[in-house]
Amino acid sequence: MADLRTLLADASGRAADYLEGLDARPVAPAPEAVERLRTALAGPLPEAPSDAAEVLAFLDAHGSPATIANAGPRYFGFVTGGALPATLAANVLAGAWDQNSLSWVNSPATAALEETALAWLKEALDLPGEAGGALVTGATMANFTCLAAARNRVLRDAGWDADRDGLFGAPPITVAVGEEAHASLIKVLSMLGLGRDRVVRVPVDGQGRMRADDLPALDGPSVVCLQAGNVNSGAFDPAEPLIDWAHGAGAWVHVDGAFGLWARAAPDLAALAQDYERADSWATDAHKWLNVPYDCGIALVRDPAALSQAMSISGAYLIGSERRDAMDFTPDSSRRARSVEVWAALQSLGRSGLAEMVQRNCRQARRMAEGLAQGGAEILNEVCLNQVVAAFGDAEHTARVIARVQEDGTCWCGGTEWQGRKAMRISVSSWATTDADIERSIEAILRALGRNDP
Repeated sequence: MADLRTLLADASGRAADYLEGLDARPVAPAPEAVERLRTALAGPLPEAPSDAAEVLAFLDAHGSPATIANAGPRYFGFVTGGALPATLAANVLAGAWDQNSLSWVNSPATAALEETALAWLKEALDLPGEAGGALVTGATMANFTCLAAARNRVLRDAGWDADRDGLFGAPPITVAVGEEAHASLIKVLSMLGLGRDRVVRVPVDGQGRMRADDLPALDGPSVVCLQAGNVNSGAFDPAEPLIDWAHGAGAWVHVDGAFGLWARAAPDLAALAQDYERADSWATDAHKWLNVPYDCGIALVRDPAALSQAMSISGAYLIGSERRDAMDFTPDSSRRARSVEVWAALQSLGRSGLAEMVQRNCRQARRMAEGLAQGGAEILNEVCLNQVVAAFGDAEHTARVIARVQEDGTCWCGGTEWQGRKAMRISVSSWATTDADIERSIEAILRALGRNDP
C-alpha cells in the first residue's frame, strides 16, 4: 500500500503542477510537443510489464505538453467548461472507488448520489420535479435518450409498440427542427431510425431562432425539437408560441439545451429560457456550464415511465431493487460514476454560486464583444448569452486572424460559418476565467488583427 500511496501522491503532484502551469503556457500545444508524443508512442506492444511510476512519468513528460489547455482560463473553443476543484477531487476519489453505477445493488453509494444529483439539477434548472433523469456521456447521448422516449411514446399514442415491434411498418413520425439545429441532433435522429433528410426544417431568423410565423402543419405522430442556445449565436427558439403550436397538434416537445439551458439557473438570464419548462424532455451537458470533468450529459424526461419504457433492461443475473436502478433509464449498463462529480459541483457551488458563474461568463462574453468591436472587429450576433461571433473582414482575412490567435497561444478561439460568413466563434464557459483573462484575450485577438503579414 505504501507504493500505491507514493504513486497516487506522485500523480496528484504532477496534476497540480500541470494545472498551476496552464496560465503561463500557450493554450494550444506546440507542434513539436505533439510530434514528440507521436514519436514516443511509436512501436509495438511492450513484451514485458512496466513499472507504474515509469508509466505515469511517461504520460506527464510526453502527454501533458501535447494537451490543449482547455482546463485553463482562456480556452474559448467549443463550449468547454473547466473542472471545478471540488469536481476534480471528486473525480479522483470516484476513480479509486471504481464503481460500475448500473444499479442500486451494484453501487448503492453512487446510486444515492445520482438520485440527489438529479433532484438538485431539476431544482437548479427549475424543471418539473417529477421528471425522470439519466446521466450519460454528453448532449448527443442525452438527446438520443430523450428522443428514444419521444419516438416510442408518440408511436404508442398512435397504437404502435416500437419497443416490441420495431419500426418496420410503423406509422411515419414527423420531426420538426430549426434550420440551425445542431449537427449532433441530426445524427441522433439517424441513429433512432428517423432519418437525417426526412426532418421538417423550420426557417430561422438572423440569430438562428425558429420563426414562429412560418410553421408547418403537424399531422400524426410528431416530435418538435427546440434549441436553447444556438451553437453559434447563443440565441433561444421562442418557446411559448412553438410549444403552443406543437402541443396543440399533440406533438412531443424536446429541448436541445446543451449549454443554453443553464440560463435557467441564473436569475439575470432565466427569461431567455422562459416557458422551456413546458417541454416534454430536455438534454444538456454538465461538462459545459456545470464545469465537471469530461464526460457528463444530462437527459430529463417529464414522464419517467416514457423514459424507462424506452431504456429498461432485463436479464436473469440483473437483480433489480426497490430503488431507482440507472440501467433502466440510460442507454448503457456499464457506466462510470458521473453522479459523484455532479453532486460535488452542486454542493460546492450552491444555487448562488452556480448563478454567479453563469452570469459572470455571460458578462465576460459581452465585454469580449465590446472590446473586439472597439478594435475593429465586426460582431455578427446579438450577445445574449456566452457566445460571441466575430468577423475580421472577408473570409480569408478572418481565417488568418483565427490562425494567428491560435498560434499566439494567449487564448484559443475556433472558426465557424455563420449566416454565410466565415467567423471566429468565442465561447466563455469556464469557472476559471477572470476579467483579466478576458482583457488579455482581447489584446491578443486585436494584435492578430493588426498584423499585416499574409
